[in-house]
Amino acid sequence: MMTAPKLRLLSLGAGVQSTTLALMSAVGELPTLDGAIFADTGWEPATVYAHLDRLEQVLADADIPLYRVQQGNLREDTINAAHRYASIPYFIRNPHGSAGIGRRQCTSEYKLAPINRKVRELLGAKPPHFRRVPSRRVAEQWIGFSLDEIHRVSDKNRVSYVRNSYPLLDRAMDRKACQRWLRAHGWTSVAKSTCIGCPFHGNAQWRRLRDESPAEWADAVAFDAAIRKGSARGRPLNGEAFLHRSRIPLDRAPIDHVTAHEWSERQVDIFDLIEDGDPDGCSPYGCRSGASDEGRSA
Repeated sequence: MMTAPKLRLLSLGAGVQSTTLALMSAVGELPTLDGAIFADTGWEPATVYAHLDRLEQVLADADIPLYRVQQGNLREDTINAAHRYASIPYFIRNPHGSAGIGRRQCTSEYKLAPINRKVRELLGAKPPHFRRVPSRRVAEQWIGFSLDEIHRVSDKNRVSYVRNSYPLLDRAMDRKACQRWLRAHGWTSVAKSTCIGCPFHGNAQWRRLRDESPAEWADAVAFDAAIRKGSARGRPLNGEAFLHRSRIPLDRAPIDHVTAHEWSERQVDIFDLIEDGDPDGCSPYGCRSGASDEGRSA
Protein backbone atom coordinates (compact mmCIF):
# COMPACT_ATOMS: atom_id res chain seq x y z
CA MET A 1 0.00 0.00 0.00
CA MET A 2 1.41 3.41 -1.00
CA THR A 3 2.12 5.79 1.87
CA ALA A 4 0.25 9.08 1.70
CA PRO A 5 2.48 12.18 1.73
CA LYS A 6 2.71 13.87 5.13
CA LEU A 7 3.99 17.22 3.88
CA ARG A 8 3.66 19.32 0.73
CA LEU A 9 6.92 21.18 0.07
CA LEU A 10 8.17 23.40 -2.75
CA SER A 11 11.74 23.22 -3.98
CA LEU A 12 12.16 26.97 -4.45
CA GLY A 13 14.79 28.09 -6.92
CA ALA A 14 13.35 31.64 -6.74
CA GLY A 15 13.14 31.93 -10.52
CA VAL A 16 10.05 32.42 -12.67
CA GLN A 17 8.56 28.93 -12.43
CA SER A 18 9.03 28.18 -8.75
CA THR A 19 7.95 31.71 -7.79
CA THR A 20 4.75 31.13 -9.77
CA LEU A 21 4.08 27.92 -7.85
CA ALA A 22 4.72 29.61 -4.50
CA LEU A 23 2.36 32.48 -5.26
CA MET A 24 -0.32 30.23 -6.75
CA SER A 25 -0.35 28.36 -3.47
CA ALA A 26 -0.41 31.60 -1.46
CA VAL A 27 -3.47 32.95 -3.33
CA GLY A 28 -5.35 29.64 -3.27
CA GLU A 29 -5.04 28.61 -6.92
CA LEU A 30 -3.06 25.56 -5.79
CA PRO A 31 -3.23 23.58 -2.53
CA THR A 32 -1.56 25.16 0.49
CA LEU A 33 2.11 24.33 0.90
CA ASP A 34 3.59 23.24 4.20
CA GLY A 35 6.77 25.05 3.28
CA ALA A 36 9.09 26.28 0.55
CA ILE A 37 12.82 25.51 0.69
CA PHE A 38 15.44 27.76 -0.88
CA ALA A 39 19.07 26.61 -1.02
CA ASP A 40 21.44 29.57 -0.73
CA THR A 41 24.87 29.06 -2.31
CA GLY A 42 26.10 32.18 -0.53
CA TRP A 43 26.83 33.85 -3.87
CA GLU A 44 23.45 34.91 -5.22
CA PRO A 45 22.92 38.38 -6.70
CA ALA A 46 21.43 41.03 -4.42
CA THR A 47 18.32 41.03 -6.63
CA VAL A 48 17.65 37.39 -5.72
CA TYR A 49 17.85 38.08 -1.98
CA ALA A 50 15.56 41.10 -2.38
CA HIS A 51 13.10 38.94 -4.33
CA LEU A 52 13.21 36.29 -1.59
CA ASP A 53 12.51 38.89 1.10
CA ARG A 54 9.40 40.06 -0.76
CA LEU A 55 8.25 36.51 -1.46
CA GLU A 56 8.84 35.46 2.15
CA GLN A 57 6.43 38.13 3.40
CA VAL A 58 3.69 37.07 0.97
CA LEU A 59 4.11 33.44 1.96
CA ALA A 60 4.12 34.31 5.66
CA ASP A 61 0.78 36.10 5.20
CA ALA A 62 -0.54 32.81 3.80
CA ASP A 63 0.99 30.81 6.71
CA ILE A 64 3.55 29.18 4.43
CA PRO A 65 7.07 29.17 5.91
CA LEU A 66 10.05 29.85 3.66
CA TYR A 67 13.11 27.91 4.79
CA ARG A 68 16.54 29.18 3.69
CA VAL A 69 19.17 26.46 3.89
CA GLN A 70 22.87 26.66 3.20
CA GLN A 71 25.85 24.35 2.96
CA GLY A 72 28.80 26.69 2.79
CA ASN A 73 29.68 29.55 0.49
CA LEU A 74 30.44 28.40 -3.04
CA ARG A 75 32.70 31.31 -3.92
CA GLU A 76 34.78 31.21 -0.75
CA ASP A 77 34.97 27.42 -0.68
CA THR A 78 36.35 27.36 -4.22
CA ILE A 79 39.24 29.75 -3.58
CA ASN A 80 40.00 28.57 -0.03
CA ALA A 81 42.79 25.99 -0.16
CA ALA A 82 41.83 24.65 3.27
CA HIS A 83 38.23 23.90 2.32
CA ARG A 84 36.75 20.98 0.42
CA TYR A 85 34.99 22.32 -2.66
CA ALA A 86 32.55 21.11 -5.28
CA SER A 87 33.71 21.53 -8.86
CA ILE A 88 31.99 24.15 -10.99
CA PRO A 89 31.64 23.74 -14.78
CA TYR A 90 34.21 26.34 -15.80
CA PHE A 91 35.45 26.34 -19.37
CA ILE A 92 38.94 24.93 -19.85
CA ARG A 93 41.52 25.75 -22.51
CA ASN A 94 44.11 23.00 -22.67
CA PRO A 95 47.80 23.69 -23.47
CA HIS A 96 47.56 22.38 -27.04
CA GLY A 97 44.43 24.36 -27.86
CA SER A 98 41.71 21.76 -27.20
CA ALA A 99 38.72 22.71 -25.06
CA GLY A 100 37.14 21.11 -22.02
CA ILE A 101 34.68 21.83 -19.22
CA GLY A 102 34.82 21.19 -15.48
CA ARG A 103 32.51 18.80 -13.67
CA ARG A 104 29.27 20.27 -12.36
CA GLN A 105 29.10 19.25 -8.70
CA CYS A 106 27.97 22.63 -7.36
CA THR A 107 24.23 22.06 -7.84
CA SER A 108 24.18 18.73 -6.03
CA GLU A 109 26.33 19.93 -3.11
CA TYR A 110 25.11 23.46 -2.57
CA LYS A 111 21.46 23.01 -3.54
CA LEU A 112 20.27 19.40 -3.50
CA ALA A 113 22.13 18.29 -0.37
CA PRO A 114 20.84 21.05 1.95
CA ILE A 115 17.32 20.82 0.50
CA ASN A 116 17.17 17.06 1.05
CA ARG A 117 18.53 17.49 4.57
CA LYS A 118 15.77 20.01 5.36
CA VAL A 119 13.11 17.70 3.92
CA ARG A 120 14.36 14.90 6.18
CA GLU A 121 14.32 17.25 9.17
CA LEU A 122 10.74 18.36 8.46
CA LEU A 123 9.70 14.72 8.13
CA GLY A 124 11.00 13.99 11.62
CA ALA A 125 14.59 12.82 11.17
CA LYS A 126 16.55 13.31 14.39
CA PRO A 127 19.32 15.87 14.94
CA PRO A 128 22.12 16.59 14.60
CA HIS A 129 22.49 15.04 11.12
CA PHE A 130 18.83 14.34 10.19
CA ARG A 131 19.79 11.26 8.20
CA ARG A 132 17.02 8.77 8.86
CA VAL A 133 13.39 9.58 8.09
CA PRO A 134 10.86 7.76 10.31
CA SER A 135 9.05 4.91 8.64
CA ARG A 136 6.15 5.76 6.35
CA ARG A 137 6.80 9.52 6.38
CA VAL A 138 6.89 10.96 2.88
CA ALA A 139 6.89 14.47 1.39
CA GLU A 140 5.24 15.59 -1.81
CA GLN A 141 7.82 17.87 -3.37
CA TRP A 142 6.77 20.41 -5.96
CA ILE A 143 9.29 21.03 -8.72
CA GLY A 144 8.83 23.97 -11.08
CA PHE A 145 9.36 22.32 -14.44
CA SER A 146 7.16 24.07 -16.97
CA LEU A 147 5.77 22.62 -20.19
CA ASP A 148 8.79 23.69 -22.23
CA GLU A 149 10.99 21.71 -19.81
CA ILE A 150 9.04 18.45 -19.80
CA HIS A 151 12.10 16.68 -21.20
CA ARG A 152 13.89 17.42 -17.92
CA VAL A 153 11.58 15.19 -15.88
CA SER A 154 13.23 11.97 -14.79
CA ASP A 155 12.28 9.09 -12.50
CA LYS A 156 15.86 7.99 -11.88
CA ASN A 157 17.38 7.68 -8.39
CA ARG A 158 14.37 9.08 -6.58
CA VAL A 159 14.80 9.13 -2.80
CA SER A 160 12.27 7.05 -0.88
CA TYR A 161 11.01 9.87 1.36
CA VAL A 162 10.04 12.19 -1.53
CA ARG A 163 7.42 12.03 -4.24
CA ASN A 164 7.92 14.63 -6.94
CA SER A 165 5.01 16.62 -8.27
CA TYR A 166 4.83 19.02 -11.23
CA PRO A 167 1.86 21.38 -10.87
CA LEU A 168 2.90 23.53 -13.86
CA LEU A 169 2.85 20.49 -16.12
CA ASP A 170 -0.57 19.53 -14.75
CA ARG A 171 -1.77 22.98 -15.80
CA ALA A 172 0.06 22.91 -19.15
CA MET A 173 1.90 26.13 -18.27
CA ASP A 174 5.13 27.01 -20.06
CA ARG A 175 7.61 29.68 -18.97
CA LYS A 176 5.86 32.50 -20.80
CA ALA A 177 2.52 31.51 -19.27
CA CYS A 178 4.19 31.76 -15.86
CA GLN A 179 5.50 35.22 -16.72
CA ARG A 180 2.04 36.37 -17.79
CA TRP A 181 0.54 35.01 -14.55
CA LEU A 182 3.16 36.81 -12.49
CA ARG A 183 2.60 40.12 -14.29
CA ALA A 184 -1.13 39.80 -13.79
CA HIS A 185 -0.50 39.45 -10.05
CA GLY A 186 1.86 42.40 -9.74
CA TRP A 187 5.21 40.64 -10.12
CA THR A 188 6.58 42.40 -13.16
CA SER A 189 10.15 41.27 -12.66
CA VAL A 190 11.68 38.10 -11.21
CA ALA A 191 15.43 37.88 -10.76
CA LYS A 192 17.37 35.07 -12.40
CA SER A 193 18.18 32.46 -9.76
CA THR A 194 21.86 31.82 -10.29
CA CYS A 195 25.26 32.42 -8.76
CA ILE A 196 26.99 35.71 -9.58
CA GLY A 197 29.81 33.87 -11.33
CA CYS A 198 27.94 30.98 -12.94
CA PRO A 199 29.74 29.82 -16.13
CA PHE A 200 26.37 29.15 -17.77
CA HIS A 201 25.44 32.84 -17.93
CA GLY A 202 24.60 33.97 -21.44
CA ASN A 203 26.06 37.18 -22.83
CA ALA A 204 22.89 39.09 -21.95
CA GLN A 205 23.24 38.20 -18.30
CA TRP A 206 26.93 39.05 -18.22
CA ARG A 207 26.07 42.45 -19.74
CA ARG A 208 23.35 43.09 -17.17
CA LEU A 209 25.79 42.25 -14.41
CA ARG A 210 28.42 44.59 -15.84
CA ASP A 211 26.05 47.45 -16.63
CA GLU A 212 23.65 47.27 -13.68
CA SER A 213 25.63 45.70 -10.82
CA PRO A 214 29.23 46.92 -11.06
CA ALA A 215 30.25 45.57 -7.65
CA GLU A 216 28.99 42.09 -8.51
CA TRP A 217 30.63 42.32 -11.93
CA ALA A 218 33.96 43.18 -10.27
CA ASP A 219 33.45 40.21 -7.93
CA ALA A 220 32.89 37.87 -10.90
CA VAL A 221 35.94 39.26 -12.73
CA ALA A 222 38.11 38.72 -9.65
CA PHE A 223 36.80 35.18 -9.21
CA ASP A 224 37.42 34.45 -12.89
CA ALA A 225 41.07 35.45 -12.45
CA ALA A 226 41.37 33.41 -9.24
CA ILE A 227 40.28 30.13 -10.89
CA ARG A 228 42.67 30.31 -13.83
CA LYS A 229 44.47 27.19 -12.58
CA GLY A 230 41.36 25.61 -11.14
CA SER A 231 40.35 25.63 -7.49
CA ALA A 232 42.78 26.53 -4.74
CA ARG A 233 42.80 22.96 -3.47
CA GLY A 234 44.34 19.96 -5.19
CA ARG A 235 46.58 19.79 -8.22
CA PRO A 236 46.48 22.85 -10.51
CA LEU A 237 45.06 22.52 -13.98
CA ASN A 238 47.48 21.80 -16.79
CA GLY A 239 45.48 24.24 -18.87
CA GLU A 240 43.49 27.32 -17.85
CA ALA A 241 39.93 27.80 -16.58
CA PHE A 242 37.51 30.62 -17.43
CA LEU A 243 33.95 31.64 -16.55
CA HIS A 244 33.08 32.72 -20.11
CA ARG A 245 32.62 30.09 -22.80
CA SER A 246 34.98 31.99 -25.11
CA ARG A 247 37.80 30.97 -22.76
CA ILE A 248 38.95 34.57 -22.55
CA PRO A 249 39.29 36.49 -19.25
CA LEU A 250 35.87 37.77 -18.28
CA ASP A 251 36.77 41.47 -18.39
CA ARG A 252 37.88 41.01 -22.03
CA ALA A 253 35.36 38.37 -23.15
CA PRO A 254 33.04 39.21 -26.09
CA ILE A 255 29.92 39.67 -24.00
CA ASP A 256 28.59 42.46 -26.22
CA HIS A 257 28.04 39.97 -29.02
CA VAL A 258 24.32 39.23 -29.37
CA THR A 259 23.73 35.60 -30.31
CA ALA A 260 21.03 34.31 -32.67
CA HIS A 261 19.36 32.70 -29.64
CA GLU A 262 19.20 36.03 -27.85
CA TRP A 263 17.74 37.74 -30.92
CA SER A 264 15.02 35.08 -31.05
CA GLU A 265 14.31 35.64 -27.35
CA ARG A 266 13.79 39.35 -28.07
CA GLN A 267 10.89 38.62 -30.43
CA VAL A 268 7.75 39.22 -28.37
CA ASP A 269 4.01 39.00 -28.90
CA ILE A 270 1.20 41.08 -27.45
CA PHE A 271 1.25 39.06 -24.20
CA ASP A 272 5.00 39.22 -23.76
CA LEU A 273 5.80 42.88 -23.31
CA ILE A 274 8.87 42.40 -21.17
CA GLU A 275 12.06 41.15 -22.80
CA ASP A 276 13.06 37.73 -21.53
CA GLY A 277 16.74 37.77 -22.18
CA ASP A 278 18.59 34.52 -21.70
CA PRO A 279 16.66 31.99 -19.58
CA ASP A 280 19.80 31.08 -17.66
CA GLY A 281 19.29 30.15 -14.07
CA CYS A 282 19.98 27.30 -11.72
CA SER A 283 17.03 25.72 -10.02
CA PRO A 284 17.90 22.85 -7.67
CA TYR A 285 16.42 20.22 -9.99
CA GLY A 286 17.10 21.69 -13.39
CA CYS A 287 20.18 23.76 -14.11
CA ARG A 288 18.87 25.17 -17.39
CA SER A 289 22.19 24.72 -19.15
CA GLY A 290 23.04 21.23 -17.96
CA ALA A 291 21.57 17.81 -17.38
CA SER A 292 18.69 17.43 -14.95
CA ASP A 293 19.69 16.81 -11.35
CA GLU A 294 16.26 15.62 -10.32
CA GLY A 295 16.18 12.76 -7.85
CA ARG A 296 19.86 12.67 -6.88
CA SER A 297 20.13 12.03 -3.18
CA ALA A 298 22.69 13.59 -0.89
